[in-house]
Formats: sequence, structure tokens, C-alpha cells
Amino acid sequence: MQAYLDHNATSPLRPKAREAVLAALSTGNPSSVHGMGRAARAWVESAREQVAAFVGADPKAVTFTSGATESIALALSPDMEIDGRPVRFDALLVSGVEHPAVRAGGRFAADRIEIIPVDSDGVVDLIGLGALMGGRRALVSVMAANNEFGAIEPVRTVADLVRGAGGVFHCDAVQIVGRMPFDLENIGADLISISSHKLGGPQGAGALIARDDRIRIPPLLRGGGQERGHRAGTENVAAIAGFGAAADEARRNGAAESVHVAALRDRLEAGIRAVAPDVTILSATAARLPNTTCFATPGIAAETAVIAFDLEGVAVSAGSACSSGKVGPSQALKAMQVAPQIAHGAVRASLGWNSTEADVDRFLEVWARVHAALTERRATKAA
Repeated sequence: MQAYLDHNATSPLRPKAREAVLAALSTGNPSSVHGMGRAARAWVESAREQVAAFVGADPKAVTFTSGATESIALALSPDMEIDGRPVRFDALLVSGVEHPAVRAGGRFAADRIEIIPVDSDGVVDLIGLGALMGGRRALVSVMAANNEFGAIEPVRTVADLVRGAGGVFHCDAVQIVGRMPFDLENIGADLISISSHKLGGPQGAGALIARDDRIRIPPLLRGGGQERGHRAGTENVAAIAGFGAAADEARRNGAAESVHVAALRDRLEAGIRAVAPDVTILSATAARLPNTTCFATPGIAAETAVIAFDLEGVAVSAGSACSSGKVGPSQALKAMQVAPQIAHGAVRASLGWNSTEADVDRFLEVWARVHAALTERRATKAA
């Protein structure tokens, strides 16, 4: 039996999203004025309304991109217009546990990017943020919830601090939307980035969404006037249509899904601890996403464990899937000052909209064997 526990990397395509993708594949260019072009435009604008409703935004504030990485790169600009006046930021402040797309800094020079400290659970240090802003005009980017260990950040407080200092707040909301209740106005961010495939839509679509029309960002991609001049290039109609359908389904079913996966995660963590009492579950004392467990057992390398799980048909990740294949522990765990023997063993299991009790049962069955085999191998090497 196969078991998929890697929804934070990509969530399987929801049925309604698949239907929308297939239906939209036969349309024309959404910038064309003929019938097939108008049909394509209708798919895009319908999806724009669905995505906007999903996060509590105005449809006009939704700019479609190729994914969250492009959305983030578009948002992180040192130059913007705010209320019709040009503004240049003194610095980009990002937390130590941000996704690599945020840590790359977008269009900011490397010497203008500064790191906001976090505590041992990966939660941003608000006092440290205040000290870094220190009278400067800053663009601040703090994620709503971490993709590796699931800690939820105090984004409303961050938004209030940044706004009080005259800055702009961008939030990577990729992991939280569809997994917990989310409303753009309530979190107070000026800009958010989200991704289609994290919530059961197709890969290749994302969005940058503004809270209001005060901010205008120079386009990252220049050319035609698509997306109201914010992002040039013919829209990926099929992917956007699927994105909209997934967002609509997640909006309708998200509350029930969240309760369901939280119960599954609790059972999964209890089972992990029963097999390995010495296990560390990262950010266990912080508010976390209901679907995410990142755990480590001393002496068991994450890469070895992930391969062992895979050989048994269970899909998990070594921390962030975006960092898979890279040597060394994640930068987020370094920022949290996690002990090296734990950081090198961090395995992430993440549940989602179609996860079942059978998936958890299969994971725990395999975990018992994997833990026993790797613990025995470690003991043999030590002898």
C-alpha cells in the first residue's frame, strides 16, 4: 500500500481542479478578442474571483504568476509607488526561517537584506524586528506558517509593527492557505504570495495579492500588458483555471479538512513517540499548522530515513522539498539553533485534503520497521 505524506511539497490535484484544467485546455489566447479568446479570458477572470474570495481580497488585487517563487520575486522590490508617490526602501528584513525564495531577496542587493532572529521554535523575535526597523523605511517579509516544521508566525503583530514604522509587509502565505482559516484583511499584510499546487491545484500557477490599491510594484516581467500591466506574458489559462477551482473547493471544505488532518496528525505523532520515545518533534511547543510534523531521532540521518520510507511506498521529505538533494541541514533549522544531530535527522510528514487514517496506519507500520532497522545499524557500527 502506498501512502503520500508530502502535501507541503505538493498536494495532489483535487478532482474539480483536474476538470477545470482539462476544460480550459481547448481555449484560445485570453488577450484575443474572438470567441475562443473571450472563452479563455472568462476562465482567467472566473479564477481571479475564486482566488480572491478564497483569501478575502478584491479580484482586481490578484496578479497571476507562474507560482509563489515568481510572486515573491515580484513583491520584493526596493522601489514601489505608494499612494502615487515613489518610495525606495532602505532594507529588506526577512526572518531566519523564510523559504529560499524569500531569502534570495528578489530585486534587493545582497547587502540590503537583513535577517530577523527567531526563537527555538522558529517564531520571529518581535523585539528583534523592532530593533532592525529602527527608524528606517523597510520592506519586511515574514511567512504566515513554516513549510518545514509548521510553526505559525504572529503576522498580525508583525503587520502592525511594520505599518507603524512606515514600512510595507509582505507575507508568504503559501502553506497556511487551505490549511487554516485565512483572511487577508485580518492578518494585515500589504501583499501576500500563494501557490496553486500547495492546495490541490496544478503546478505552474500562483498569485501576488494586494490588500488594497495603494501599492504599485514595477513589473518583474516586461512586455505585453497582461495582468493589468503587473506581469507580462500570456496567462497559463489551464493552470489558472485549475488554481481557481482548487481555491474554491478549499474555501468550501477547508474548515472540515483542517479538523480532519489535525486529528490524523495527533495520532501520527503519538505513534511516532510510541516507537521512539527519544524523538524530537520540532516546534512542538508553538502554534503549528494542523497538518505538519517534523521529527528527528538522534543518530538517524534524514536522507537515510526518507529513502527507507520510499522503498516501502511512503512519501515523506527531509525538511523542505525545495532543499532536497542539498548537502547539510536547512537554513531554517540553523536559524533556530537546532542541535546538529537533530537538524541532520529532520524528517517532515505533511497531510492534506485527501489524507486518510490508512495513510497514517501505513506510515506508522513502516516507521516501526525503519526505526528498528536504522537503530540496529547504528548500534552495529558503534560496536
